[in-house]
Amino acid sequence: MRAVDCNVLVRFLTGDDPDQSQRALTLFRNHSIWIAKTVLLETEWVLRSLYEFKAPQIADAFERLLGIPDVHVEDPRAVRSALDWLAGGLDFADALHLASRGAAESFATFDERFRKRASKITGLVIVVPEG
Repeated sequence: MRAVDCNVLVRFLTGDDPDQSQRALTLFRNHSIWIAKTVLLETEWVLRSLYEFKAPQIADAFERLLGIPDVHVEDPRAVRSALDWLAGGLDFADALHLASRGAAESFATFDERFRKRASKITGLVIVVPEG
C-alpha cells in the first residue's frame, strides 16, 4: 500500500500536468492507495482555492476517488459524513472536524454561522464555549 500526498491527488483528479497526472494514474492502477484525512483536507482546499472547484464538484471528485476499489481512506465513516455535510452546505474542513469528534456528544465553536448550519444539517449539538 502507498500513501499519497495532496499533490498526487490533485494531479490524479485534475489531469492538469500531463506527465505528473500520468504518473499518478499509474500509481493508482498499480498499488493500493492510502489517503489520510489531512491529505483530503488539503486537497479540498487546493481544489477550491486554486482550481475554483465548487462544493458539488469537490464532493463528486472525492466520491469517485473513494469508489475506487484499492483506495483506502483514514476514518472512512467520518469522511463519508463530511462529504454528506459538504453536500448539505457545510464547509468541508468544518464538516470533517465535526465528523471526527469521536465519542464527544457535543462540539464547541465560536463560529456562529458554522454552529447554526451544522446543527440544522447534522442534528448534532453544537455549542458556544461558556466563560
